[in-house]
Amino acid sequence: MKLKMKQTAKPRKYQLPDFLASSPLTQESFEKWLRGRAAAHLKRDRKRGNRSATGEAYRMAIYRAVVHSDGRDYYTGEALNWSLVGKYSNAESKARKRVYKATLALLPSIDHVGDGLGEADFKLCAWRTNDAKNDLTHEDFVSLCRRVVAHFESPVVSGLERDRK
Repeated sequence: MKLKMKQTAKPRKYQLPDFLASSPLTQESFEKWLRGRAAAHLKRDRKRGNRSATGEAYRMAIYRAVVHSDGRDYYTGEALNWSLVGKYSNAESKARKRVYKATLALLPSIDHVGDGLGEADFKLCAWRTNDAKNDLTHEDFVSLCRRVVAHFESPVVSGLERDRK
């Protein structure tokens, strides 16, 4: 009598990270998100003049950023909300503007480390963080954050001004 061995799925190149095992993301939805983020960054970087960039290099760099993040924002350490992946609605955004955008603050987002003209290098962060960082370098963003904190912790700032934040 021959025993039938249960076939296990072959590991994929962009395997769903362990920290996402209990998330609502499937392997397929994760790969779709990864391909979409890589394609968007690749398109933008090619417009900026990066002719040597490839989709494969971008997918791999983004995947590494995700795996190394353990599901957290690189800059703040906050846990990202992976259930928001694929939920963005242009119509809803247009109708509700800031209110809608605030509901997506912890949506996983990909941040360029450099200017997009060199080797693919990314960090995973929240959409809110990426929006605040914009085109600043890592060093400039951290410096700005320190200045904001120093200002609001200084005795020069009155209680009234702190209340307006």
